[in-house]
Amino acid sequence: MKEKLDKLLKRYNEVAALLTKKEVLNNPALLKKYSMEYKELQDIIEKYKALLKVEETLKETEELLESGDAEIKELAEKEIEELKEKRDKLQKEIRLLLLPKDPMENKNIIMEIRAGVGGEEAALFARDLYRMYLGYAEKKGWKVELMDSHPTDIGGFKEIIFSISGKDVYKYLRYESGVHRVQRVPETEASGRIHTSTATVAVLVEAEEVDVKINPDDLRIDVYHSSGHGGQNVQKVATAIRIIHKPTGIMVTCQDERSQLQNKIKAMRILRARLYDLYRREKEQKIVNERRSQIGRGNRNERIRTYNFPQGRVTDHRINLSLYNLSEIMEGNLDELIEALIQADENERLAMLSKEK
Repeated sequence: MKEKLDKLLKRYNEVAALLTKKEVLNNPALLKKYSMEYKELQDIIEKYKALLKVEETLKETEELLESGDAEIKELAEKEIEELKEKRDKLQKEIRLLLLPKDPMENKNIIMEIRAGVGGEEAALFARDLYRMYLGYAEKKGWKVELMDSHPTDIGGFKEIIFSISGKDVYKYLRYESGVHRVQRVPETEASGRIHTSTATVAVLVEAEEVDVKINPDDLRIDVYHSSGHGGQNVQKVATAIRIIHKPTGIMVTCQDERSQLQNKIKAMRILRARLYDLYRREKEQKIVNERRSQIGRGNRNERIRTYNFPQGRVTDHRINLSLYNLSEIMEGNLDELIEALIQADENERLAMLSKEK
């Protein structure tokens, strides 16, 4: 690690020198390029310099142990203990900074929630999960946009699709993909028996047009009347869109907007995200088939979390974490849960890095 850090320190000093040169200062493109590189290196170099200082102080303090003065020796031992803790903390922070960053971290997402096992109760649970993520997004200052939904008569959702945009959205929500299970007395159950229902969450990176090229000839686009709420609200004009990507069979529908064009734009965004997710998964499967991450990206058929209402408990099965603040979590207070998932993922990646060495 030291050899790698010394190379980074050398490059950091080189870039710092380049940023003072007239030819760079007068060239906006070069200035931007080197400024970004300097900023990327800054955190890790500052920590490395702090580590070098701690190690130097630790060496000097250890030499004091050879002193014949009992009081100096006692003070030195205490300081050595504190310095070692500081050194270990800095080393871990530096190792984390050296880990390859996921290029998708800063991407926006499209989230899909579908009712699973449990009929109407599963649809109500899908609604509750949607509200939970809305609350979390609001706390983070993110923007949520409804893409498509298929509501049930009693207020649940068979399916709801929405986008979330903002700072580090994918970084925090990437672990939510998978099967979410609820144990509670359903609103539709009069006898008071506890039921188990499920909903599936998919987190898709929102892809740009440059990320996924779609051949128009590969698309079948149908236009139909959206399902209204009856009475005067039923639309007289066909505005709902169904797009089928013929090579993969992926089908997307969108009917929530009033115009055919708006529904088509949203449907294409969803299709692009699903295709990008499909291609990424295929590529990753080939490259890292042997690496089964504890947290990973969340397999959609994997049960990841249980929400137990009678006990007020949420359990994330991937990291064996149980929290007893269910009502707060359902309101969108997900920080403790998500930070634990991020920490577990970082620990595993560090362990993998150590094995590779």
